Amino acid sequence: MQEFLLSGLGLIILLLAGDALVRGAVNLSLRLGVPALIVSLTIVAFGTSAPELLISIKAVIDGVPGLALGNVVGSNTANILLVLGIPALLAGLPTGETNTKKSYVQMVGATGLFIAVCFLGPITWVHALVLLLGVALILGDQFRDTLAHKQSLAQEADVEGADPHMAGWKIAAFLVGGLVGLPLGASILVENATIIAQRYGVSETVVGLTLVAVGTSLPELATTVIAALRKEAEVALGNVIGSNIFNLLLIIGVSGFFGVLPIPPAFLVFDLWVMLGASLILIPVVFLNKDLGRRWGIFLTGLYVLYIISLLGMEL
Repeated sequence: MQEFLLSGLGLIILLLAGDALVRGAVNLSLRLGVPALIVSLTIVAFGTSAPELLISIKAVIDGVPGLALGNVVGSNTANILLVLGIPALLAGLPTGETNTKKSYVQMVGATGLFIAVCFLGPITWVHALVLLLGVALILGDQFRDTLAHKQSLAQEADVEGADPHMAGWKIAAFLVGGLVGLPLGASILVENATIIAQRYGVSETVVGLTLVAVGTSLPELATTVIAALRKEAEVALGNVIGSNIFNLLLIIGVSGFFGVLPIPPAFLVFDLWVMLGASLILIPVVFLNKDLGRRWGIFLTGLYVLYIISLLGMEL
């Protein structure tokens, strides 16, 4: 029981530290005169992926790369089936009014690239470089699109965590808290997740696919639930799509420079295809302008429960 409590503690530290880092970096950048739009596209986007990134790097360094891969693949599956499913179940999401076709295609493309890299694995720095090139191309394209549509709003963009009246000492405190808390939380979570895997006879990959993946998807879930209650479907869908792209290309791309990531055989025959299938489920929502109503919520969350049961059934 102690390792579960410590894993939870590590996760809480990670989430709080990630939020602190984003707030500190956003307000420091705006104070230095960096346009809010640029901050939104870079610091906020990368900062919200910091917990997953630190977990993956720590796992690779500690010799449990399966935890890193499981965290990313499990998070992407949870992001679609759980993070979209629960808000749809609670309040429904009017996704029929959204326009996320281009970013959705980029997410599916990123998923296909990641699967191809896995089949060419183990993932080395060469494969990691390919993944980072992919995320650089996507970010560059999104950056150009955003500038084309919001050039006049560059300074007035609403940035998460921005506070024009924040004192300098608070900015410093947020930065220090984030920079200290992220590696501390990652260390506590990875070490105790590894203990759980060894004690209960399950692989670190499965722990990553379940416990760690759901935990690191909690910020996305909170954001999406709030967006659903406010009927901001584009925010909810965009949050999931963007997170999935970063998870596959950026996090594994960076982690690949810290060590080799062997691909578990089960990934190649099951987990990768579940992740791809979950992504393709959204085709009617994105291209046929379907709303994510409560029936969709039941369907998506039900699929996720079945996936977890299947995962544990194969392991035990």
